[in-house]
Amino acid sequence: MRKLSEVLRLRLEKNLSVRQISVSCDLARSTVADYLGRARVAGLCWPLPDGMGEDRLEALLFPVRLAGAKRPDLDMAYIHREMKRPHVTLQLLWEEYRCREADGYGYSQYCQRYRDWVGNQAISLRQEHRAGDKLFIDFAGDTIPIHDAMTGEVGRGHLFVAVLGCSNYTYAEVTATEKLEDWIEAIIRALEFFGGIPNIVVPDNAKALVTSPCWYDPDINITFHELAEHYGFAALPTRPRKPKDKSKVEAGVLVAERWILARLRDRRFFSLGEVNVAVSSLLARLNEHPFKKLPGCRKELFTRIEKPALTPLPERSYEMARWKKVRVNIDYHVDVDGHYYSVPYTLIRQELTARYTRSGVELFHKSRRVAAHVRSYEKGRHTTIQEHRPPAHAKYLEWTPERILSWAGTVGPNCTEAARQLMAERRIPEHAFRPCMGIIRLGRRYGNDRVDRACFRALKLHIVGFRHIESMLKTGRDQLPNADETGNRPVVSHGNLRGAAYYQ
Repeated sequence: MRKLSEVLRLRLEKNLSVRQISVSCDLARSTVADYLGRARVAGLCWPLPDGMGEDRLEALLFPVRLAGAKRPDLDMAYIHREMKRPHVTLQLLWEEYRCREADGYGYSQYCQRYRDWVGNQAISLRQEHRAGDKLFIDFAGDTIPIHDAMTGEVGRGHLFVAVLGCSNYTYAEVTATEKLEDWIEAIIRALEFFGGIPNIVVPDNAKALVTSPCWYDPDINITFHELAEHYGFAALPTRPRKPKDKSKVEAGVLVAERWILARLRDRRFFSLGEVNVAVSSLLARLNEHPFKKLPGCRKELFTRIEKPALTPLPERSYEMARWKKVRVNIDYHVDVDGHYYSVPYTLIRQELTARYTRSGVELFHKSRRVAAHVRSYEKGRHTTIQEHRPPAHAKYLEWTPERILSWAGTVGPNCTEAARQLMAERRIPEHAFRPCMGIIRLGRRYGNDRVDRACFRALKLHIVGFRHIESMLKTGRDQLPNADETGNRPVVSHGNLRGAAYYQ
């Protein structure tokens, strides 16, 4: 039984707080606040008008809707679709609804009925994803066989799947592996397939993309981070071992396996290009297949709602890049994938960061680019910019060909001659500093006498080089008997040797 009059008396006459009235009347504070709000709207004051009993007061504050008036049913599918649009809220949809239906449901009933409807739908509909907000990516667990036509060997193709959160619009392709290059290039092709960029890309904690998994502060691979910066999306990995965080793509992978891998199970493929043509055809059918619970299909929903919410693609696609730490040698060059690139000589012995793509190499010192080169794939060669070389009057004079030869002289005369020959063979003498230093430092491991003797043999055989001399020392060829100063091998006497007279 309501205690309307007592609540009003304690408030209007005694001026008690909502909390005090709640305790006195044994009512919830929300109920007290509701009563007082209704009284305020009705314009009541204390004392109440004569003849205003509890029944009349209740009828005034809680008018009963006519029994014959029936509200039209809510279009739940429309509400659910609109909730996927950016910045749309239930408050906004309710206000628009009340503009059309002045006698419609109140806000609380409107929200409750929608939540009840969502709870009765399929589990996949319980997650609400805004249009253009998230793209979920993953590799399927199952693979597809790819046969080598020449050898008959069978490789395994890996199915990459990307699913947009709002429309479930799906992209899929087959890659050779699940390495970093495959992830990055597959993401780029997926964004080009969608024709736009979402706000967030959600992968799992694959080691290729996430160096150190952590829900609060994951360590993103620098190449993946650079890709995100280039396209302007945020990389947000899921929690470790929490597949529900990316249930969209988990379901998308399952659908892709049933729609693509299952249909291709009896076909024989001989290249990635061939299998991806078949995948592309089946993918189009998947995206045009009607929904079971909602009107339309993935493609229709994507075209109408999600594509307009995506950010446009940049003019230039991202070029795959790798990063590594390098240290500048005394010849002011750094080693990147077996080739040597020059940097300003003032950075000798400094640690740099190298960023290299298929076409170029960039070198950074404390986040500042200090050199850029065209990528070369010649192993052991040098790419040198003349401006990086030291002038004759620079402090760099502490590292000169004369000093290298002097240092080689501490090992022995043959080592000095080997160093001189190495520098003579190079167009730029500094290019020989690195192998010369390597030969000199072999003396720490094998002793100067052995190194000098190995240099002697290398000079006689015309194979002067760090690798050849190191190989001699490792195998002990510098200590072979009769390895005298003539460099001639002794004549071996053996019964099975026929000799020159046999062939006359």
